[in-house]
Amino acid sequence: MIVLKRPIITEKSMKQAAKHQYSFEVDKHATKANITRAVADRFNVKVISVKTINIKGETKSQKRVRKSYQSEGFKKVIVEIPKNQKIALFETPKEEEVRVTTTDAEPIKLKEKKDILGRTKVKVEKSAVGAAPTTQRKVITGK
Repeated sequence: MIVLKRPIITEKSMKQAAKHQYSFEVDKHATKANITRAVADRFNVKVISVKTINIKGETKSQKRVRKSYQSEGFKKVIVEIPKNQKIALFETPKEEEVRVTTTDAEPIKLKEKKDILGRTKVKVEKSAVGAAPTTQRKVITGK
């Protein structure tokens, strides 16, 4: 039986990750002891507490046929670990500063940031020092 199915990454779960509480979707028949063992083995951390939540499936409607159906529910788990340990899966990437010079040898300050899916976003912060003011522009790459 596969206990841990996937991590749940939302805005709320990322705020909880700062407090060392991580959320996962697990098998419906998994117990707290199974979940504790699976998280400890997979991420090499000590688990302090496990909170389980059964999420009911939603009733959705089809407009063409005018029928409704029940989507499948799942079991959600919030795992708390000690303050000195982290799960790297929930870490947010740090911003890196990159200096680029143009043909006129004017420095341009860029901030490079990678999102969760690995795409790169580049943002031009300031124009050249001492030169005529130019408008700021945003460059997004790696779609």
